[in-house]
Amino acid sequence: MPSRACIAPWPQPTPNGQRRPIGTSSAPSRSPPTSARWRRPLAARGSHADQHPGAADRPTGASANIGVAPPVSIVVPARDEEAMLPAALASVLAQNYEGEIEIVIADGSHGPGMAEAVRSRFPQARLIANPDGGIAAGLNRAVAAATHDILVRCDARCILPPNYVRRAVATLERTGAACVGGLQRPVGICPFTRAVAMAMTAPLGAGGARYRTGGPEGPTDTVFLGVWRRVTLEAIGGFDTTLLRNEDYELAWRLRERGGTVWLDPAITVDYRPRESLAALVAQYFEYGRWKAVMLRRHPRSLRTRQLAAPALVLGLAGSAALAAVGIAQVAAMLPVVWLAALSVSMVVEGWRRRDPAALLMLPALAAMHLAWGAGFWCSWPVRGRRRTVA
Repeated sequence: MPSRACIAPWPQPTPNGQRRPIGTSSAPSRSPPTSARWRRPLAARGSHADQHPGAADRPTGASANIGVAPPVSIVVPARDEEAMLPAALASVLAQNYEGEIEIVIADGSHGPGMAEAVRSRFPQARLIANPDGGIAAGLNRAVAAATHDILVRCDARCILPPNYVRRAVATLERTGAACVGGLQRPVGICPFTRAVAMAMTAPLGAGGARYRTGGPEGPTDTVFLGVWRRVTLEAIGGFDTTLLRNEDYELAWRLRERGGTVWLDPAITVDYRPRESLAALVAQYFEYGRWKAVMLRRHPRSLRTRQLAAPALVLGLAGSAALAAVGIAQVAAMLPVVWLAALSVSMVVEGWRRRDPAALLMLPALAAMHLAWGAGFWCSWPVRGRRRTVA
């Protein structure tokens, strides 16, 4: 069980019926209840650039010309996250965006705890039922229930910086991209989650993904979270609900296949809270590997070399075990020794760089991430998710 320090939430500043499904023709817009719409008071927004750090991030284009920021809908898929979701919602309410913000939460929880927490503390948010419980299904339902044309994803374990919406909308309008997003910054609050955060950003844990490693602004394969226009999501049929994980990468792939651009803006950075126990981390990465393999079978041209590293490691370690079983011990030990040495070096380097003794827990965290991802990849072959037809 994770320690109380790991599960403590970060400091904090009636489901509606469904509307049309994603991908169908537009239906007449219905305004949500007043409590579901939120806008910063005019006095709080101010009117001078010096009151808004990063004022250059304001939206450009038609909306800027008339001096009105376009309204946005924040869509949040969540399940049994009553401990984490309040901090995410508080960060949404702390946005310094000048336009209207709507919050729609797709609740796939097994019990009423999360919904009760939202209703009691965040009456501005609107809850809709997500009986499937899946992330992709929840996102599609939240998008269908949302009112506005610009859609901003926020996950329950994320903390948005105050200028997130403002910067993301500005980048969306400036670039004309199909999807805009930024960097994930894992942040731990206890020794284990700090170790996982270090592992996720170390070269051996980041896996070369630009939304973790950073880099120049521009086109990329995928981003963390995402911001889209409604018409973009509807044109490709929304998220693939047959994928329980990897729905974001798969959506980005289809967008790029249709000629759209997925745009990384490294000035957009979101704090992410890692899993609080080794068992939860293993389960998370097993599902990542499992559903990545399913997605790759459907879209084989989306494969990146880095995605084969963990499966190759697991296959190699299995081979080492077979060699050890027949008495070829010296050869069998080569790969495990090299792998553990690489993990140890990464642990020492990150611990020295960050001056954090929690780095001592990096080795089991990295090992769990590698082995679980690779094992999930190979165990995915019996998985036969229904292939859906997309536009």
